[in-house]
Amino acid sequence: MTAISTIRNLGPAMETALFNAGIADAETLREFGADAAYCKLLENGQRRHFIEYYVMHMALQGRPWNDCKGAEKDALRMTFDALCAKYVYAARTELETFMNRIGVRK
Repeated sequence: MTAISTIRNLGPAMETALFNAGIADAETLREFGADAAYCKLLENGQRRHFIEYYVMHMALQGRPWNDCKGAEKDALRMTFDALCAKYVYAARTELETFMNRIGVRK
């Protein structure tokens, strides 16, 4: 098992966040891939942050974090927004369900 922080661009804070989300090592992170790993972070309550998302992509490709530019960055932004929308919608639905149950909304 290799520490996540051994992957270029991923430091102790990301290592802790991923560990708390159930991804304990670099091998598991590589198996998951950036999209699935980021979803695990969101499921675990991690605040949405586009830079974290694309840095993880660059890190898993062995590229510098600031290598993401132009059309590639635009495409990653679209994917990031789509991933995050699922979690925002799910949270809103839970809140709406609760509010309906207690009679705040019809």
